[in-house]
Amino acid sequence: MDHHLINLTNGLRVVFKPAALPIAHACIVINAGTRDELPSQFGIAHFTEHLIFKKTQRRSTNQILNRLELVGADLNAYTTKEYTCIHASFLNEHLNRTLDLFEDIIFHSTFPDNEIEKEKGIILDEIASYQDSPEDAIADEFEDLLFANHELGHNILGTEDNLIGLKKADFEKFVSEHYQPQNMVIGITGNYTVNKIKKITEKYFGDLSNHKHPHKRIPPSFVSTQDITLRRPINQVHFMLGNQGYSMHNPKKMALNVLNNMLGGMGMSSRLNLEIREKYGIAYTIESNYTAYSDTGVFNVYFGTETDKMQKAYKLVLKEFKKLRDKKLSPVQLKQSKNKFIGQIALGEENRIALIIAMAKNIIDYGEVETLERIYERINKVSSEEILEVSNEILNPDNLNTLIFQPEFNENS
Repeated sequence: MDHHLINLTNGLRVVFKPAALPIAHACIVINAGTRDELPSQFGIAHFTEHLIFKKTQRRSTNQILNRLELVGADLNAYTTKEYTCIHASFLNEHLNRTLDLFEDIIFHSTFPDNEIEKEKGIILDEIASYQDSPEDAIADEFEDLLFANHELGHNILGTEDNLIGLKKADFEKFVSEHYQPQNMVIGITGNYTVNKIKKITEKYFGDLSNHKHPHKRIPPSFVSTQDITLRRPINQVHFMLGNQGYSMHNPKKMALNVLNNMLGGMGMSSRLNLEIREKYGIAYTIESNYTAYSDTGVFNVYFGTETDKMQKAYKLVLKEFKKLRDKKLSPVQLKQSKNKFIGQIALGEENRIALIIAMAKNIIDYGEVETLERIYERINKVSSEEILEVSNEILNPDNLNTLIFQPEFNENS
C-alpha cells in the first residue's frame, strides 16, 4: 500500500503518501464550493478563500504571507463548484510551520471589514479580466446553461451585485457551516513516518470540535436543450456544444473518460484534432472535456475558428460523433485508446502536489483512495459495446446544447 489513511478523534481525515524526496506537499480539501452558497451570496466560497489569507487572531496579513515564503515555500488556494483547496509545497523540515499556518488561517480568520472592502476590488478586477478571456467565459456560461436555476449554474467568481453586499457576518457564517473537521481532508506527501504524521496532525487539528451542520446538495434536473448565440467584442468564433454527463459515482463514468480522451482529450492525436484541425486547418483550438461532479457531470466540445468556417467545423464535429454512435471500436482502436489514457495517467503521477490533492478529494468523494492499479483495471474493463452505448447517450444530437460567442462587428454572420 502506497498511502495511509489516518482518522483523527474529531473525524478529520488525513491521507499520507510517503516519499523519500527533499520536497514535501500538503493540502487541505474542504467539501464546500460554490454550489453550497445561498442564491443571494454567489461568490462567497471563492471570496472566503481569498480572505482567509488576510488576518487571523494571531497573525497579520504580512505574517501569513511571509510564514512560508520566508523559507522558500509556496502557498496557494483555489475554489471549485464542490471544493475549496489550500495547498503548499516546502522543504521536508517545514511541515510543522505549514500545518500550523493551515490551522490558523482555516479556523481562526477574523475577516476584518477593511480587508473585505479591499478584496472586493481585487475580485471585481478578476471578474473583468475573466470576461476578457472568451475561452474561459464560454466554459462557465455553458455550465450556467446546462444547470439553469440550480446551484451548479453560476460563476465561481460570483456577480458584482452579490459581492458588494457581503459582510463580515456572512463570511463567519459560511465558514462555521462548512469549514468543519468532518467536512475536510488533509493530504500530505513527504519524507516522514506514519507515526510522525499522526502526531503532528493530532497536535494541530485534533482539538478542533465540529459544529453539526447537515451538508445537503440537491442533484440538478435536466433542462430542455438550447442553442444560444451571443455577440461579443471578439475577433473569432468560440463554439461549445455538449450536455450533462455522468456523475463520479456512475458505473459508466470510466467509459466516458476513455471516450472523451480519444475524442478530444490531451495530445495532438485526438480524433477531433486530426480530423478538423490537421486535415482541414479550420480550428485553432479543438478539444473535448468531461467533468464529473458528485451527482451529475458535464461533457462538452469546444473549438475556436473564423466566422466563415464555423458551420463546417460544427458539421465535422457532428460527423465524428456519428461515427462513434454508429460503429463499435475495433479491438485495436480500443486497445490504443486505453493505452494512451493509461500512459497519460501514469505521467500525471509525476505532479506530486496534484496527486496528493486528488487523493484527498478521493477520500471526500469515495471514502477511500482509488489506487492506480484499480484505475487501470477499470480502464481495461471498458468494452467497445460500452463505448458505443455511452456514445449514443452522450453524443446524441437531440440532446446537445450549443453556445456560440460571435464577433459583434461581423455583418455577414
